[in-house]
Amino acid sequence: MSLELRQLRYFVTVAEELHFGKAALRLHMTQPPLSQTILALEELLGAPLFERNRRGVTLTAAGAALLPEARRMLAQAQQLPDLVQRAAAGEVGRLSLAFVSSADYSVLPPFLRAYRAAYPQVQINLQEATSDLQLDDLLHGRIDAGLLIPPLPDKSRAELDYLPVLNEPLILAAPAGLDALKHPGPVALAELPPLPLIIFPRAIAPALYDAVLSVFGAAGITPEIGQQAIQMQTIVSLVSAGMGLALVPQSVSNLMRPGVEYRSLRDPTPLVETGLAWRRDHVSPVLQGFLDLLRKNTPC
Repeated sequence: MSLELRQLRYFVTVAEELHFGKAALRLHMTQPPLSQTILALEELLGAPLFERNRRGVTLTAAGAALLPEARRMLAQAQQLPDLVQRAAAGEVGRLSLAFVSSADYSVLPPFLRAYRAAYPQVQINLQEATSDLQLDDLLHGRIDAGLLIPPLPDKSRAELDYLPVLNEPLILAAPAGLDALKHPGPVALAELPPLPLIIFPRAIAPALYDAVLSVFGAAGITPEIGQQAIQMQTIVSLVSAGMGLALVPQSVSNLMRPGVEYRSLRDPTPLVETGLAWRRDHVSPVLQGFLDLLRKNTPC
């Protein structure tokens, strides 16, 4: 036999009235079935809950211990319909979101700000990860969605959906003080000294890596690959240290470092796209709310 909310409600009523007859009146029932229900509850719990006498009843130590817990359980039970409805509407729950480092300086902060304002009861779990790791996490169900740099590999397109959220040009991040940077405004790669190119390993974002090298190729330059770093903030820090120059998405210029100058390029530069990917067969109400908000606020 399992514990029923009805039994707890009867118990709380008797505990408040300390009289079976008065409790039965409150419950709109006769006294015998009420007494039988309390006896069954005591048998189920293995201890008497009331001391009975001719004038009424008093709570035993076990009954006094049960009373606040019974009230708490009944209150929680009353909240269940609202909780279920809010969960079905995506208003409560958990959202696990991964993001590439460049998104931290562009779309991520305003998206999170808008989402938290609309869904304050949703717990957001964030993790910074490269595009390749995000794809693996998505396919294995470890995250709900990921802000990454496309394209999606052919093998994952059947399982993932994708929404573009930002297109931006590549810009130059160079050590401050270069002669080519003495005058404000865009610069051409051919005007720069042959500094090493600081870039990330191609495996983590092949499309972005190829886009960077294509800008140099179009200018007739074969850059020397210098230090490699995974995160954009590390790349910019290495530029600040004078280790070389880098081409980064325009939004990374929001990351300020002493000794770094950001400039637009006169060279033709491809647009770098950032988008949100998620599993097509696993769209929870919480994720659906995030997607709806993104579609309303995305500039793409």
